[in-house]
Amino acid sequence: MKLTKVPLYGKNGTFHVVVESPRGSPLKLKYDPDLGVITLSRPLTLGLTYPFDWGFVPSTAGEDGDPVDAMIVWYGISFPGVVIPCRLLGLVEVEQDKEKKKGRERNDRIIAVPAEDHRCKEMKTVLDLPERVRAEIAIFFLESTAFEAKNAEILGWRGPVAARALIKRSRER
Repeated sequence: MKLTKVPLYGKNGTFHVVVESPRGSPLKLKYDPDLGVITLSRPLTLGLTYPFDWGFVPSTAGEDGDPVDAMIVWYGISFPGVVIPCRLLGLVEVEQDKEKKKGRERNDRIIAVPAEDHRCKEMKTVLDLPERVRAEIAIFFLESTAFEAKNAEILGWRGPVAARALIKRSRER
């Protein structure tokens, strides 16, 4: 089974996230559905590493045509290709230049926690993350695309209701 075709929902209301780049990686790794493997997309800016596990929500398609991006906020480190059942905390609204066309497009990113991480049980929304952590995540998103001609801009943070709506829209595409 292709990782992009993994069922969206797991047990007990969880949803799946496929990890591409694990926490601490200085590389942007990307799942290539044609090859069926994780490949190198590009190195990150010198000195930059992923603050948390990074990947995508399978069985979805964002405005850019790729599966919806997701960051798993936790203190574990997984591996590329691992599927983690998660709970939604919300999303970061991001707008950026279109890759091959003129204009701008949304590229919002889901923020989640592993469903079975007991250290995250009290977190219900992205606003439960310390303000400093949210600021650092936002800076990471901007810096990780600094040399990519995306001209990314953080528009704001939204809670689980907005994240569910994004997943619903992206599943219908």
